[in-house]
Amino acid sequence: MNTVLSVPDSSYVAGARREIEALARSIGFDEKDRGRAALVVTELATNLARHGQGGDVLAKSIKSDAATGLELIAIDRGPGMANVADRLRDGSSTYGAPGASAGTGLGAIRRQADEFDIFSTPGQGTAVLARLWPQRQAVVDRVAQIGAVSVPKHEEQVCGDSLGILQAGTTISAMVVDGLGHGVMANAAAEAARRLFCAGFTASPAAAVQKIHAGLRATRGAAVGIVTIDLAANRAVFCGLGNIAGLAAAGGNVRRFVSMNGIAGHTAGTFREFIYPCDGPGLVIVLHSDGISANWSLDRYQGLSGRHASLIAAVLLRDCGRGRDDATVLVVKRAP
Repeated sequence: MNTVLSVPDSSYVAGARREIEALARSIGFDEKDRGRAALVVTELATNLARHGQGGDVLAKSIKSDAATGLELIAIDRGPGMANVADRLRDGSSTYGAPGASAGTGLGAIRRQADEFDIFSTPGQGTAVLARLWPQRQAVVDRVAQIGAVSVPKHEEQVCGDSLGILQAGTTISAMVVDGLGHGVMANAAAEAARRLFCAGFTASPAAAVQKIHAGLRATRGAAVGIVTIDLAANRAVFCGLGNIAGLAAAGGNVRRFVSMNGIAGHTAGTFREFIYPCDGPGLVIVLHSDGISANWSLDRYQGLSGRHASLIAAVLLRDCGRGRDDATVLVVKRAP
């Protein structure tokens, strides 16, 4: 689950910095890396207040086989940028009168981050991704690039959605689950599904959904969607029960996933798998809970499919989140 730090104005910058310093300490960052994290979130939050007309920082720990890192994503619905490359140059600023800002914010973020990406559209807003790893040991995505955002309903302390990722060679299995309702009981159902899914790799999405259905009988139940992506065979196999949505986009073709009616743990009819070709360049797989409106299209965002998977997920959350439910977006791309 992401921690959401709202930054409506500059008075919230210091609080965001304190939150991220505490998170960085909790995941084991040393003093130098905590300093980098503090600098990055300060610049992200300052940019939200100055240029984005306010916005949010999404923060969470991220894990690789060797280390635990920190992911920060700033999202806003401000004026956006027509020329991102120009704004990345030190000394370039649109804030206030000439000389009011040193214009080093985005450049400083890029220098301090081990992974950096940005997506901005005039009139629609900006999203900035910064990932930090201990001792600057950036993780290289050799097979697939995976990103996700997951946030609870406003004022809830826990998220009723969850997700899971398993990998075996060039095959990736990804799950999004939405516990019925929201709050503690929804979270319990979603986390039970996540544990069942992560207990072992299952090549068949239908078999995995059946396993979760059988294991959630003592909970209030959940919607669940699982996709297995075979990058060598260029295909995706999906099985869904309930209102988990998704698609596979590659080579200019977009194929939306079909999910069956039901509630895992309570009501299920047919556990049916659907096969989707994934040949062609630019493979992007998206799964999301119903906290995200299904009325969206990657075609609306020129260049977004080429951005980092986490940045794609954050932009869809920003623009398509319903705001009245838990919301999760999971994105898998072929490694660059």
